Amino acid sequence: MLVNKDGDGIKDGMDCFDPQTVFSDRVDEPVGKHVGVETHHYWMELALAQAQQAAEQGEVPVGAVVVCDGELVASAHNLTITDSDPTGHAEIVALRRAGQQLGNYRLVDCDLYVTLEPCAMCVGALVHARINHLYFAADDPKAGAIRSAMALAAADHFNHQLDWTGGIMAEPASKMLTEFFRSRRRAR
Repeated sequence: MLVNKDGDGIKDGMDCFDPQTVFSDRVDEPVGKHVGVETHHYWMELALAQAQQAAEQGEVPVGAVVVCDGELVASAHNLTITDSDPTGHAEIVALRRAGQQLGNYRLVDCDLYVTLEPCAMCVGALVHARINHLYFAADDPKAGAIRSAMALAAADHFNHQLDWTGGIMAEPASKMLTEFFRSRRRAR
């Protein structure tokens, strides 16, 4: 079940994700503009593919994409270990790339899709970038700053109010994170 910032439930029709077949039915489909519920799954699949790349590089598997007016502008995954950068979260890297691509640090007409509920640092960056809407997959009970550990998006003192929807493809995103940390614990 998806939940938006108002607590409204939205039916989620896609409960499974196979990173090997994500693009199998879309190989010849142009990126172009996408609309509707399928759109959210399309963009989240791209974010999940980024998360898979992060896992393959030994990074925590979080991926993000920035979409402006229905078109992909930037994609990224966690790079904190690779770049020795504590700010190298997928959201931050995607925002930087989108800003460079568009030539503007304000991303007013852009949405961000990310596989894990953003932390406080990332929520702050989303607010400063003026992201139109945040879509995230899995909740983060320890550091999630949208609804889990904090509710920063609900703070009325910001000069921009961030709209959000959580729970899009939460199961595959959670599974990827669980499997990643399980394998790391086994490797110790």
